[in-house]
Amino acid sequence: MGIIERKEREKAEMRRRIVDVAIQMFVEDGYEKVSIRNIADKIEYSPATIYLYYKDKDQLLYDVQTEAFATLATEFQQKVNSNEPFRRLEQLTHAYIEFSRNHPELYDLMFIIKAPMNAVMKEEKWMNGDPAYDALYHLMQECIDKKLVKFKDATIGTLSVWGFAHGLVSLHLRGRCSKVSRVSDEDMPGVVDEAIKEYLRMIKA
Repeated sequence: MGIIERKEREKAEMRRRIVDVAIQMFVEDGYEKVSIRNIADKIEYSPATIYLYYKDKDQLLYDVQTEAFATLATEFQQKVNSNEPFRRLEQLTHAYIEFSRNHPELYDLMFIIKAPMNAVMKEEKWMNGDPAYDALYHLMQECIDKKLVKFKDATIGTLSVWGFAHGLVSLHLRGRCSKVSRVSDEDMPGVVDEAIKEYLRMIKA
């Protein structure tokens, strides 16, 4: 292995180490505790070393977000497997909800916290979100083509389903539902499941 290849490998390994520690800290301690200095202390390097790889916390969190979307993609692959398009839509929606319950901190970073998006504000595309959105969009188009849903436009259908599911998830994660709906936090997952089931029934052709 040449000098250039070795340096590139070492750089990739260091970036991997930084991201792994950032994910661990984010999940265990929350957004506010994740800082360049804390990560540097954890991996026993100076903050200046971290800044060789990331210009700021937002850029680092964008890479953490990348890992979170990879986890979501894996869950979609494992759980969305029916031969029937509308059934796959049900599976995808429930996989999305289940992901939010199993990984609430990562969901927050992916879909609620603004910080990682600051790293791509000038970009035309949000590369991290594309695969998940495309999975729903293409599935929605298939359902429309086969007249399985009431929507006529795949973009409207995709944003409608995503918005409904995300709205319920974010209200629950941020403690809003239990404060206004008189539904306890313990009962809320069941209520969300029933709401999703009813919504999917309403959009079915």
